[in-house]
Amino acid sequence: MRALQSFEFATIRVVPRVERGEFINVGVIVFCLGRKTLECRLHVDAERLQALWPGMEFEEVGRHLAAIPDICAGAEDAGPIAQMSQRERFHWLVAPRSTVIQVSPVHSGLCDTPEAAITDLFERLVLR
Repeated sequence: MRALQSFEFATIRVVPRVERGEFINVGVIVFCLGRKTLECRLHVDAERLQALWPGMEFEEVGRHLAAIPDICAGAEDAGPIAQMSQRERFHWLVAPRSTVIQVSPVHSGLCDTPEAAITDLFERLVLR
């Protein structure tokens, strides 16, 4: 039996109209230092977003969201942020912002594997 690992996570939100504070969860980011894991999963429900903001430019929001998994993976073509350490990338990604794409406060937990944690969080916080 493997020892439980501590991890941190945040929910990625699209906030179509920042002044109203309404949002839809579109993803989760999980960071587990012990297993050297930084991963993001995304799912955008365009119909739900359209209900909150009929004029939303989905292509632009989609481009910005698509950068998050690339930064998590440290992709060479994802810019200078992607070249930082995993810890630095996680903290940059979860820094508070007042934009259309925001993240929740960071939470922590224990997991058997970060892969199981992100699957569970993604299903509970994004897909339901």
